[in-house]
Amino acid sequence: MPHLENRPLIRACVLGLLAALLAPLAKADLMLYPTRVEMEKNQRATQVELVNRGQATESYRVSVVNRRMTDTGQIVPADNAEPDERFATDMLRYSPRQVTLKAGESQTVRISLRKPAGLANGEYRSHLQFDRLPDVEGSSDLEQTAKAASGDFAVRLTALVGASIPVIVRHGDTSASVTLDTLSVEPASQADSPPLLAFHMNRSGNRSVYGNLLATYTPVGGRPVDISQVNGVAVYVPNSVRKAKLPIRLPVGMALKGGVIQLIFSQRPEDGGKTMAQASLALP
Repeated sequence: MPHLENRPLIRACVLGLLAALLAPLAKADLMLYPTRVEMEKNQRATQVELVNRGQATESYRVSVVNRRMTDTGQIVPADNAEPDERFATDMLRYSPRQVTLKAGESQTVRISLRKPAGLANGEYRSHLQFDRLPDVEGSSDLEQTAKAASGDFAVRLTALVGASIPVIVRHGDTSASVTLDTLSVEPASQADSPPLLAFHMNRSGNRSVYGNLLATYTPVGGRPVDISQVNGVAVYVPNSVRKAKLPIRLPVGMALKGGVIQLIFSQRPEDGGKTMAQASLALP
């Protein structure tokens, strides 16, 4: 056991090792495809592919959890359903419950759907969660590093990361519409940060909306240029509004003075690419 007078040094060593360990793990080694599952009409089964893109063997526990979206787009845990919120937890079956993948290996997780009799029309959503398990082979063992840094004191740290994807079940007639409004430009908060295009996405209906956002700027007497684009943006049921902001990237030498900003929310190309909503902002 280390001497008491060495505890500050030990604590500093542990914090430093933890920071060093967390940095590389911030890069996702688990690739999931697709990153979003939708089951409609008579579809009763689907699957998700997992690929270990890292250099070491990894194990993941698979589970179904419930999440909800805040009005700013954050995905947070949901213990109980709120009004008009419907979870798919009890309808989903999946296998396997745990996977171990060597570097470069892949695994299929199969999902099946069992709808109960008398299920009400609408959209049901839960999330398939993949939690990284501790390394049982010791590849994250920092014992030797710790001994070198603090004499005879050894430490073993394991940082766990995970990922989740939405699983959406639609039953019966579902529809949704979306509008964009309250567009405004927020100036850069720091010298090295871009200005922001702030706006609201307003959803109505009994299903989520999902698509791509594109903002263009047309200067006075000029042609439109793309200034911001984000793909895969959702507003989930039961949310009626999502408050969003996009970073504005202007061509070198161009300034936001006069002209018009146009914002378009459209389906993904694979879904048809149809424009679902658009709005514009005239600049002084």
